[in-house]
Amino acid sequence: MLPIYLGTRQIGRIELLTQDFLISQFQVKDWLDRWEQINGSIVKSLPSPKQENTPATVNTDVTAYSFDRLVVCDSASIAQLLIANNFHFEKNCAILSITGYPQSIFDTTMQMLRRNPDLKVYAIHDCNPQGIGLIHNLRTNANWFLNSEIVIIDIGLTPRQIIATKRGMFIQSSSESAQAAKQLPEEIRQNLSTEELAWLESGKFVELESLTPQRIIKVLQKGIAGSQTLESDDSSLLLVGDTGNDMYVVQSFG
Repeated sequence: MLPIYLGTRQIGRIELLTQDFLISQFQVKDWLDRWEQINGSIVKSLPSPKQENTPATVNTDVTAYSFDRLVVCDSASIAQLLIANNFHFEKNCAILSITGYPQSIFDTTMQMLRRNPDLKVYAIHDCNPQGIGLIHNLRTNANWFLNSEIVIIDIGLTPRQIIATKRGMFIQSSSESAQAAKQLPEEIRQNLSTEELAWLESGKFVELESLTPQRIIKVLQKGIAGSQTLESDDSSLLLVGDTGNDMYVVQSFG
């Protein structure tokens, strides 16, 4: 059974008849539209992230400083979710997506980050071939940390965590994901176990957006507090429970 959440309100359950049953964003949008017609607008729902290419003006007193931590997401939606819930204030960290969100302050933020040689970078991503490649992208992309000794920590989601958790995970499958997994560069494949590679090459994947906002935030909090490393085998990161506090959610979240 897959719960559907709006903020902290659970509005229904969908019984998954097979593992390959998929819920599209169009279906979720239809359900949300119907919900709003009956119950009114959802105050805690976020619109899709907007691309704002015009650089924002940032006070020079602010740009003179840096951050001790950076969280990099593999999608703008997850970055937007964390920012809207003030995760950056609570953890005194910068939050960016690998796609460059938020565009208006991306370049300025990166300039500030590069001033700190002790910066720690935390990556959070979908458990799919593209997400698994996030760390490699950060280390080999000149726009990020190419030729840098900056510590980059993989919070997940990784196949190892999903395999070990065994509950509460909405596992999807597609032939496209299977094909992409088989084409992963050797530099990425060598950091995955035989079991993880087999899991990915079967086409399985898990999206962060299938987790509740509370769970995503707790996974990040626990990962940062524990300073998990790429070699860590701590799959317990995904076993955290949800809180009862109101949170902003993006419309595509299940």
